[in-house]
Amino acid sequence: MKAVHFLVASVFLALASSLASASDPSPLQDFCVAINDTKNGVFVNGKFCKDPKLATPNDFFFSGLNIPRNTETQVGSTVTPVNVAQIPGLNTLGISLARIDYAPYGGLNPPNIHPRATGILVVQEGTLYVGFVTSNPENKLFTKVLNKGDVFVFPAGLIHFHFNIGKTKAVAITALSSQNPGTITIANAVFGSNPAINPDVLSKAFQLDQNVLKSLQKKF
Repeated sequence: MKAVHFLVASVFLALASSLASASDPSPLQDFCVAINDTKNGVFVNGKFCKDPKLATPNDFFFSGLNIPRNTETQVGSTVTPVNVAQIPGLNTLGISLARIDYAPYGGLNPPNIHPRATGILVVQEGTLYVGFVTSNPENKLFTKVLNKGDVFVFPAGLIHFHFNIGKTKAVAITALSSQNPGTITIANAVFGSNPAINPDVLSKAFQLDQNVLKSLQKKF
């Protein structure tokens, strides 16, 4: 009888373990609306795959990450992505890169989120003040000043930023744990959404006068 109870318990634990470890794959886009007619299907979780027999070396290649980018932008930085859109061979491999160029003092990669990836950044030139903020309720800020050769990790889904505090241009390379990490720039998303978020919502959330918020929305 004890043997039967042991067997039943073992089977139950095995089933519970399999259920606990089962999960859906992480999404590779903001959403994927299900349809029944595949003729109207335009996107899957990732991308449709080429016949492996037709793959070429160029499917796994990108050139030009060494080229400096223009930093005369609104925030004084430019991001050059190298993800599945640039290298088709990255599809399903769960990794990507980006080069970031920053203008001298003030070049900013503004507060943003990568909803699908952890990032690890290495400074190639210059000096950056970087940081991230943990989730509610702590909202703890972790910051560091990075110089050439320094590395910093940004956990997935947390608000983070990079700011050039040096007198010269800065360059960094970041690796991301997704072929399509996604980027949500906080200010753009909140104040530049299309259509615009009702000012009553933002006024309550930020405790600001509606005229100030409307002015912010016009800038984005």
